[in-house]
Amino acid sequence: MARCIAIANQKGGVGKTTTAINLAASLAAADCRVLLVDCDPQSNATSGMGIQPESPDASLYQVLIGEVSLSAAIRGTGFSGLDVVPASHNLAGANVELIDADSRETVLKQHLRGASANYDFLLLDCPPALDLLTINALTAADSVLIPMHCEYFALEGITSLMRTMVSVRSGQNPALAVEGILLTMYDSRLSLTGQVAAELREHFGQLVLNTVIPRNVRLAEAPSHGMPAIQYEGRSKGAQSYLELAREILSRARKRLGNTDCSEERPNAIRN
Repeated sequence: MARCIAIANQKGGVGKTTTAINLAASLAAADCRVLLVDCDPQSNATSGMGIQPESPDASLYQVLIGEVSLSAAIRGTGFSGLDVVPASHNLAGANVELIDADSRETVLKQHLRGASANYDFLLLDCPPALDLLTINALTAADSVLIPMHCEYFALEGITSLMRTMVSVRSGQNPALAVEGILLTMYDSRLSLTGQVAAELREHFGQLVLNTVIPRNVRLAEAPSHGMPAIQYEGRSKGAQSYLELAREILSRARKRLGNTDCSEERPNAIRN
């Protein structure tokens, strides 16, 4: 059974999609089978994996409105072990089209059930808004990974997200947990970065992950080439930091669930 992690923060520009792409690839590099689901109408995770947002015959939009099955929308990538459910720009319409649907908050969860047995991790890249798409992702997820830029305004975004998580726990998903708070665009040369990081660790304690993601040119360049950083320039500090993040996520999973082996064969796995 896959662990489903929503990567969310209502504040934009915090490295959310960069984290989704590169954590997915890093987990796949650790022999995990990973499905990255692009839940953001901006479709940046889709294009960042080399898929043009307007090219898929089937995307998450068609899945959510019931036109196709999830399996029909899954696309293989150039990275072994990593598949993608792409987004398209018309995904924004799902916020309106699902508004009158029965159990509108659980539509994504219902579709993901069939894929769960075929993967070790399902990663959901959420839009930078607390809309119906994000609510669907939080309802489907086991946990939430929260990327945060080390600036004072960052706490505003996480406060709103935490309130939304409390609401989701009280209704659709009582077991929803915080996977961790990830410090991104970390610049150790700036005293402000250290101050904010220290305050976050004091306030949130062990919820703040040990791994930090530095500012890195290769991380910024990789999406324009349609590939994760470890494929574009695996020796870069950015790529190495996401490999370290994958190790930390796997370590936490082992402590929580006992010994896990991502390389375990799954005879019914979807491979494109």
